Amino acid sequence: MNEFSRTELLLGVEGVDKLRNSFVAVFGIGGVGSFTVEALVRSGVGNITIVDDDKVCLTNINRQLIATRKTIGKHKVEVMRDRILEINPKVNVEIYQTFYTVDNADEFDLSKYTYVVDAIDTVSSKLTLIEKAKKCNTPIISCMGAGNKLDPTRFEVTDIYKTSICPLARTMRSELRKRGIDSLKVVYSKEPALKPIENEEDNCKNKCVCPPGTARKCTIRRQIPGSVSFVPSVAGLIIAGEVIKDIIEL
Repeated sequence: MNEFSRTELLLGVEGVDKLRNSFVAVFGIGGVGSFTVEALVRSGVGNITIVDDDKVCLTNINRQLIATRKTIGKHKVEVMRDRILEINPKVNVEIYQTFYTVDNADEFDLSKYTYVVDAIDTVSSKLTLIEKAKKCNTPIISCMGAGNKLDPTRFEVTDIYKTSICPLARTMRSELRKRGIDSLKVVYSKEPALKPIENEEDNCKNKCVCPPGTARKCTIRRQIPGSVSFVPSVAGLIIAGEVIKDIIEL
């Protein structure tokens, strides 16, 4: 018996071995990415790279796996790493405390990964990551918009060019087409985005609670999306499931 005995009953010894020897990189450790990482580790993935420059904020508590009162102000990648090793101390964890952009993209050799997960919330960074992964033929799955949604049953897994309704997916389709990228596996929701109910006297724009030293504060955003615990987490778990299935079939 071992910690993955129940997994082995479904995936077999060969499947579990594939996961143990796989290398997965997750870019963005927020409401989606944190749940993706946890599911990957609990599934037996043996080598994880996590990339995020952010610190845990008070407003992350409602939806991010690593956000608790004790972790507020700590770097997300460090908190996630510690959690990974508490689950499975044999995992090889590599952390990058940085925001992935076109300026530092060449620092990441995506060809060494079995799979890449895009859980970034910035269009330009998503596009760069997807382009780099496609160039080295590394499988990648990308999460579309999970903010301002309330129905986790509306998520679907499909190709980016088969998506509809989601504004982020529409933008990504257009930009990927310009770059000559003809396919991309995505998780997206057909639920129309809700309009956030703004409280002008008590919101992040006027009363920012981002930890000191936070580079990309909420105050620089054009609009702060609403979110809940049961939507981005579901997207993250769906992504993890797709990664696991694809790795086993490789």
